[in-house]
Amino acid sequence: MMNRTHNTKTKTFSRTKTGVMTAMTLSLAMAAGSAQALTLYTAGPGSLAKKLAAGYEKQTGVKVDVFQATTGKVMARLEAEQANPRADVLISASWDTATDLGQRGWLLEYQSPNAAQVPAQFKTPYYVAQGISALGIVWNTKSGTTEPKDWGDLAKPEFKDKVTTPDPSLSGASLDLLIGLQNAHAQQAWKLFEDLKANGMIIAGPNAQALTPVLQGAKAAVFGAVDYVSYGSVQDGESVKVIFPSSGTVIAPRPMMILKSSQQQKEAKAFIDYVLSPEGQKLVADAWLMPARTDIDAKRPLFKSLKLLPEASQASASRKDVLDRFAKLFGQQ
Repeated sequence: MMNRTHNTKTKTFSRTKTGVMTAMTLSLAMAAGSAQALTLYTAGPGSLAKKLAAGYEKQTGVKVDVFQATTGKVMARLEAEQANPRADVLISASWDTATDLGQRGWLLEYQSPNAAQVPAQFKTPYYVAQGISALGIVWNTKSGTTEPKDWGDLAKPEFKDKVTTPDPSLSGASLDLLIGLQNAHAQQAWKLFEDLKANGMIIAGPNAQALTPVLQGAKAAVFGAVDYVSYGSVQDGESVKVIFPSSGTVIAPRPMMILKSSQQQKEAKAFIDYVLSPEGQKLVADAWLMPARTDIDAKRPLFKSLKLLPEASQASASRKDVLDRFAKLFGQQ
């Protein structure tokens, strides 16, 4: 009788111990899975980020948590979290943000083997382009206005109160355009901005908010629209046309980088590899961006076919100075 009781207790203890061990194993496995989750901060397009995250997860089993917002909001969040960094990978819409973070020592050095087909101007040891956009005029073809050919056309009387522009404090690419125009035309660029202001051009918020009233017909054109958003609208049947001004424009390579503070550096490197793989670059092209790799077909004009404004140099005004001057001109200060 005692042996039977003892055996029953032993079996009960054994089952309990096994249950505890199983629970611990499951708990550890879940913790390990959670620890491997990758956090991506990206400045649009949100649909592309989700597709890249899904493709990477399918290939590696690693989940990707995505925070998508404007360049300004992404950078503000990154700054606010420096005491407790969360982001592993950052994709910005402005090359200068990567340059700045690199100078501050925030980035991990990594050169993906898949970057071999990326032109030298779109990669450094610390960051590489995901894809490339360009800025242009987006014109509503049913607006009753003459098709504009250059930036200055939007300051003509027929475009009075009919032009929007993205807020350069929220759009890194928009600020790149202002700097490019100043590099090319110096004070004449500011005369153009003053003429546009006098003609009723409004700062309409981020890129999508600048485009919406043009799609709806409430406005006739966007000054400095990011092209890939508009190409998608054209495909959807909207009555708009993307125009690259005859005097030149700027391109906006979208840098990808790994934060040095990342606790998932192996997974972060694998994510960069995936985005630069043929599969990842095809997703980039499908979002109407120029792929970073030259061996992947695009669905839109490539940067080599565009007239480009001078790039930033030592003589260029600082981004802050240009932004402050533009904000003051449009009464935002």
